[in-house]
Amino acid sequence: MPRLFGTDGIRGQAGGFPLDDGSVFSLGRTLAESLRRRRLEPRVLVGRDTRESGPRIEAALTAGIRAGGGSVAAAGIIPTPAVPALVLRRGMAAGVMISASHNPYRDNGLKFFDARGMKLAEEWEDELERGLADAARDPEAVGAERRGEAEGGFPGASPDPARPAAPVSGIPEASSQAGPAADYMDFLLSRFKATPGGRRLRLVLDCANGAAYDLGPRLFRGLGFEVETIACRPDDRNINEECGSQHPGRLAAKVVESGADMGIAWDGDADRAVWVDEKGRALNGDHTLYVQGRRLKEAGRLAGDVVVATTMSNMGLERALGRMGVRLERTRVGDKYVLERMRELGAALGGERSGHTIFLEDGPAGDGLLTALKMAEALVESGGPLSALVKGLDEYPQELVNVPVARKPDLETVPEVREALAAVRAELEGRGRIDVRYSGTENVARVMVEADDPELVRRCARRAAAALARNLGA
Repeated sequence: MPRLFGTDGIRGQAGGFPLDDGSVFSLGRTLAESLRRRRLEPRVLVGRDTRESGPRIEAALTAGIRAGGGSVAAAGIIPTPAVPALVLRRGMAAGVMISASHNPYRDNGLKFFDARGMKLAEEWEDELERGLADAARDPEAVGAERRGEAEGGFPGASPDPARPAAPVSGIPEASSQAGPAADYMDFLLSRFKATPGGRRLRLVLDCANGAAYDLGPRLFRGLGFEVETIACRPDDRNINEECGSQHPGRLAAKVVESGADMGIAWDGDADRAVWVDEKGRALNGDHTLYVQGRRLKEAGRLAGDVVVATTMSNMGLERALGRMGVRLERTRVGDKYVLERMRELGAALGGERSGHTIFLEDGPAGDGLLTALKMAEALVESGGPLSALVKGLDEYPQELVNVPVARKPDLETVPEVREALAAVRAELEGRGRIDVRYSGTENVARVMVEADDPELVRRCARRAAAALARNLGA
């Protein structure tokens, strides 16, 4: 069986392997059994975003956890970062979020967290995959267990994986209900240190028709800010549809139209956050690291004078932080790798250009709502516009090309690709850089080129992408 876990859990098309009922059931059962082997009481917190396939997957997962001797606390529709936060606050053994993040509604996924609120170690992921492989070799036994869980299917399961399932009994359908959502809101409010006072920020929130659609607006209105929303009416299928952190154009137009101080865009499960300034300029996670790195540095709380980012962060961020006496430490793409390096270095701040940001003083997970609070704090404290707050970060021209691939061999073993990349690196020497990696969740190779000249960037990106397409193209 090919490895199922990518950089952000398991992801695929809802209803198909490994997100069919039997596979999800087996993963839930194996999770509970693995917790028991670790001498942990297998109490698991489960949340989901607004996709129509969520209730069905949750029902299968819950049945599997119970079959493995575990119990489930259902959080309902809630942002991904709420799951690790609540696991820590409630002393749970593990947490699972049902989401495919920024992907379209047809996709879904499973993100697993341990008792520390951290994504599972690869050895534990391998253990879950072995349990799934064992179940695949004995489907009749799994089928018998499933029938024992619920006559005619799991509670809330729909006979058609492409259609919405009925709500599972006891699961709140909106995060506004008391319980886990209220605990998470308390956590967020405890981390907000600024007092709005005389400056009442005007914000536009793009909730991606996703998991932050309720909590996000309530959070900022509760702090006394003036809030407008877009993409805040989920209908099971419109999550991330031309909105959210991947599509900030509509948000930018609304910010300018309404004269807002800042626009905030989350992705479907709200672990990412990106920004639009008062002029309508879209800003990314590198801007977050610049603003928050400077704040922590000035407050004497930037341990080691280091910020952790990935290979995708812009060279302009490295230069801007360097002028402040702060080193940028790079790691491979994936917020779990950022966290791993942060813990090794004792760093307080890390994140990704895509919008994941980790404040280790507050918790081990990238949290779009928490990050938005901290950007609002910075804006209140500065007294000026967001455009002034990010002044000093001059980004190098950058291009990202996604190349669909049919296979993912080591690039050094493909002669034409190896030679093309070597030629590009030679051309960029002293002026820029190239990073090529396979996506951990999709069958694509991502080519990122940045340099001091946009034409050089375009030429090098196309040369590398063409070599990949010829040799590995789907």
